[in-house]
Amino acid sequence: MAAGDTGMYRKERSVPLKSSSSALYNNLSVLPLRDKQLTYFAAVHGSIVSLASASADGLSVSHRQLQAKEGGLAVSASIVTQASWCVLPSRVLLVLTSQKGIQMYESDGSIMVYWHALDVLEPPPAQAVFARGIAAASGRFICVGTSSGLVLVFDIPSKGTNITLSEVLEEHRDSITDIASEVGENPDGAAELVTADDSGTLCVWRSKEEFSLLTKISAFGWTCSSVKLWNGVIAAGYGNGQIRLYEAASGALRATVNAHSRWIYALDLAPLTGKIEHCLAECVTDTQVCGARFCDPEGNSFAATGYDLSEIVRYGPA
Repeated sequence: MAAGDTGMYRKERSVPLKSSSSALYNNLSVLPLRDKQLTYFAAVHGSIVSLASASADGLSVSHRQLQAKEGGLAVSASIVTQASWCVLPSRVLLVLTSQKGIQMYESDGSIMVYWHALDVLEPPPAQAVFARGIAAASGRFICVGTSSGLVLVFDIPSKGTNITLSEVLEEHRDSITDIASEVGENPDGAAELVTADDSGTLCVWRSKEEFSLLTKISAFGWTCSSVKLWNGVIAAGYGNGQIRLYEAASGALRATVNAHSRWIYALDLAPLTGKIEHCLAECVTDTQVCGARFCDPEGNSFAATGYDLSEIVRYGPA
């Protein structure tokens, strides 16, 4: 273990999971509930999503497991590719993507409110079919990517189950890997959404009544596995270990961070900090890290999952 000079973080009590985490990009979602002094965690393993609700000290943990199925009443399980909470002004939904489709639940996973099946009549030989990449956008939409490169835009009512597929964005030619939206207030006409794919291409979108393409950032030979959008800046993690910062409006490359020697599986930002700073370097021994998320918007704490690790590793302020 090598600690950063600033010593901003220290390891805290881990949160146990009912099952381990699969080796998937961005395999951790975190939902802080400050009014309840709780944090929700979600990680994927096979056809199961493990949910854990933990107190701040990690001493009190409750669990729930969700299984992705073909439909509301179907019995055959489907491999889950991602689980993520989408925070909208009027409600919070837990969204699951899988080989069969997209499920949306109330935030605690107790009630499924929507199911969307992937329309696959005759997939080409040796081509996997799945959904992956989840983000809330523009206050009323949830955007979900697919293996065919489509981005599905769902219009979410303030309550109830009357969720509709309002638009399909057709710009990518490769499987969507990740989707991110601007956090907080957004000036009119500015970038609101960024979508990434297996080839490394990024598409930047803005929304009025419909989404329109603002700019397209070309691939350079590596998959973009994880992407974030903040204050008009795109942070993108790639298969060569680079993090690249782009200006969202123009697509201009502003900086590269060459700190990792291998594939980046997860990337996150704390929206209330507004800087890149080296704070900690730590090796989670014999573990392939597959998910990482800040647990609060100030960036005071974060958590990580690892392949075949039946716990969520947490770090808090030193």
